Amino acid sequence: MEISELWDPAPGWLNTASYGLPPRPAWEALQAALADWRVGATSWEPWDESTVRARESFARLVGADAVDVFVGSTVSAALAPVATALPDGARVLTDDVEFTSNVFPWQVHADRGVEVVAVPSDELVAAITPGVDVVAVSAVQSSTGAVLDLPAVVAASKQIDALLVIDATQAVGWYPISVDGVDALIVHSYKWLMSPRGATFGYLSPRLQERCRPSAAGWYAARDVHGSYYGPVMELDPGARRFDQSPAWFSFVGAAPALELVEEIGVETINRHNLALANEFRDGLGLPPSNSAIVSTSLPGAQEAFAAAGMRAAVRDGKLRASFHIYTTRSDVQQALSALKPLI
Repeated sequence: MEISELWDPAPGWLNTASYGLPPRPAWEALQAALADWRVGATSWEPWDESTVRARESFARLVGADAVDVFVGSTVSAALAPVATALPDGARVLTDDVEFTSNVFPWQVHADRGVEVVAVPSDELVAAITPGVDVVAVSAVQSSTGAVLDLPAVVAASKQIDALLVIDATQAVGWYPISVDGVDALIVHSYKWLMSPRGATFGYLSPRLQERCRPSAAGWYAARDVHGSYYGPVMELDPGARRFDQSPAWFSFVGAAPALELVEEIGVETINRHNLALANEFRDGLGLPPSNSAIVSTSLPGAQEAFAAAGMRAAVRDGKLRASFHIYTTRSDVQQALSALKPLI
């Protein structure tokens, strides 16, 4: 089967930065699980096997060991143990357009002196100076599509021994990234990993795991999951799994085949496809080429022109945001440019 046949997008979908479209294997796996759930055809354990598969697939995608990966449901909840572990008066550096799931978890500790300092994207590396305890930033910015110079941020953070926390939700699935030099890398999978909303993955470096308390620990965080349903005896998993939240079964049923398909196609292949289409779109708008699959433009009237042409994109920070993924076609790009042509 050709790659293009694994999806069924209606023409004009340029909004993966809001949510990704499920590949056929993920959709079919989810429908089968829902059909079983409807009639009680099986117990839940087979659904949970997808969590194991998805965790391992995610680990391979970001170059991590699966024992250092935990699962959950949201980015902000995944960051909560890290924020709680910060000492009073800690200073957190972020981007001034950072998505708030990587801002609010730090800011809620303001009552104990935790300070969040936000700077423009192009000033971030220079702002990583002594006195910064945590650098918390996205690998790809949601609103602008700006791609972080991760090697430079890693080097600057290492020089002052600051923790580096990366929200890679808008990156993993199309942009090659690894956890080398990173203390925490959190990803929600419903965008570029094309999974149902509710499956989040997090990498924690061993040094950060030791600093954090698994304050949301439940039965699923135990060393022996099925032997920890009842009673006061607690023996948590020694790895990152002690930070697991009990998974939303059906989200992971859809996530496992979607992540495995990304592995099969290859992130480098997806990256080339996405950038070729994004840059074709940028060229049509008179913009220079970029290294991002997300294009943000302040073209007046663009939102209304897209709506009239049946194009689906998003408006973020007052700008039209178009995003291009593996199921996007050149026809989608040409349709989008035709809709905007009167405005250019």
